[in-house]
Amino acid sequence: MSARIGDMRYAAIMNWMGLSVACVCAHAALAQKPAEPQQPAVRVMVVGVFHMSNPGHDLHNLKVDDVLSAPMQKQIEQVNAGMSRFRPTVVMAEWPEKQADERYSQFLAGTLPPSRNEVVQLGFRLAKSAGLQRVEGIDADGEFPYEAVQKFAETHGQADVLARANAAIQAKVDRQAKILSGQGVGATLRFLNDPVLLRDDNAFYREMLRVGSGTDQPGAELLTAWYHRNFLICSNLIQHTKPGDRVVVFYGAGHAFLLRQCVAETPGFELVEPNGFLPR
Repeated sequence: MSARIGDMRYAAIMNWMGLSVACVCAHAALAQKPAEPQQPAVRVMVVGVFHMSNPGHDLHNLKVDDVLSAPMQKQIEQVNAGMSRFRPTVVMAEWPEKQADERYSQFLAGTLPPSRNEVVQLGFRLAKSAGLQRVEGIDADGEFPYEAVQKFAETHGQADVLARANAAIQAKVDRQAKILSGQGVGATLRFLNDPVLLRDDNAFYREMLRVGSGTDQPGAELLTAWYHRNFLICSNLIQHTKPGDRVVVFYGAGHAFLLRQCVAETPGFELVEPNGFLPR
């Protein structure tokens, strides 16, 4: 009996030693395997801009002097010089892909008629300065069902919610107009891209969640539609980059908060603050 127990102990010890050796060998093999090289991050600078050609398509619109005038062109060139320090490898803008391709080709060839649009004034100018052959148009269509929110609010005693939210936005537009007229394009872009201000801008859409009741929720529908469009845009952004790219994205300032959030929270991407490059 004692011999049998001794044999069992011996076998157990040998099994343990065998497992230990196997573990040591496996650990050594793993240690010898070269680590996967870490890919460089895609660095993205989202630059919220104002509409330079006075299209009047937003709920609140800024009146802009002629950006083709000599003083405004000088200010825009100062912006371009500051942004060029980032050495972008990709420039993206708020146009559909086909439109950006066609007009940037004309811009490079010198056949594009003078344009006051911010895509041309900022995006095309920077891309040409960087020696890029393309400007990536990453815009995406989306609904903006504000009328349903407005109708519900007016018929359900919630008009004051819209009044307060719109008054806050208009106050910001008025302040922006004073900065543009008194300090110029660079200072205005710095104002628009302040992270605290961008957070407050997005609060407008959160306020819309107050509008609705029960199964009728037009405020939530507006917020959902806005998020849907912006994340379609961000999908285009992500899909047009590769590791190591330095990307500048020019977009209406109202989009900047969500685009910044998308970039900052996407693995392999790094958000760069534009105010480190914009002129004062």
